[in-house]
Amino acid sequence: FFFSIRKRLLLFVVASIEKCLDFFLHQTPPNIPGILEKREIQDQNRYKPICQTLNDKRTFMTLYDTLNKIPLFSAAKYRRDGGKRPMTDWKIEPQACDQDYRNNQSFDRGHLFPSSYGSDQIEKMSTFTLTNIVPQQHKFNTGRWNRMESCVKCVLNKFCINNNEEIEGFVVIGALPSNSSLNNRINIPSMLWSAFCCFSSSQKKWLASAHWGENVAEGPEYLQTQKLTELHFFNNPIEMWANKLKLKVTFFMAYYRFFKIYYFMEFDL
Repeated sequence: FFFSIRKRLLLFVVASIEKCLDFFLHQTPPNIPGILEKREIQDQNRYKPICQTLNDKRTFMTLYDTLNKIPLFSAAKYRRDGGKRPMTDWKIEPQACDQDYRNNQSFDRGHLFPSSYGSDQIEKMSTFTLTNIVPQQHKFNTGRWNRMESCVKCVLNKFCINNNEEIEGFVVIGALPSNSSLNNRINIPSMLWSAFCCFSSSQKKWLASAHWGENVAEGPEYLQTQKLTELHFFNNPIEMWANKLKLKVTFFMAYYRFFKIYYFMEFDL
């Protein structure tokens, strides 16, 4: 047990990521060289796995960087759109203080696992914790990153329907630390990345895509969709589910300017 705060939000820091594997496809977390390898956290004093929990419900998993005071990634199972964004207070933790984000017009409290992906109000409210937040440049957060999140959610709702006729997809959203900080305390990521994978009964295929973008004000209006194998951060590729599980995955491409035009590309990993 880690600590508890109001609204019965409990952050369970666990000894091993094995305690939170239900939020990963086939219980397989990403492989991040030097940080998370073969389900083992390489520096357990620095990186802490958190099973995010609200009202006794485990909602998603976060790997938290205690040195940089930001989450390295958050992972969750997407089930459906649970309605509107809730009106809720930010949950304050000892690692990062809400005061660090106040009176700052350049950087938002940017979600990794977005509230809009929560399947109900409990899941949505649980995302408003500073252990799921990074300093995100305002125009990037409200512009092309927001458009990407909306597009991916549209894809999940439309195509990620399993053989039980249930919406089910697995998402991992992460941040790449930089040498810059907010108030000399909280690392400002140089880049954010997002990936999803799901089985589509309508397409009879596994679908997957990745997106990433620089955490800066100026940039392209839309983020380009990429293959999971192109996630090259931390000096080496991030090994995602398809790579490790040897799935035959269909690269999912979406023109999210229109939200209605999609195409698929076959490739073997």
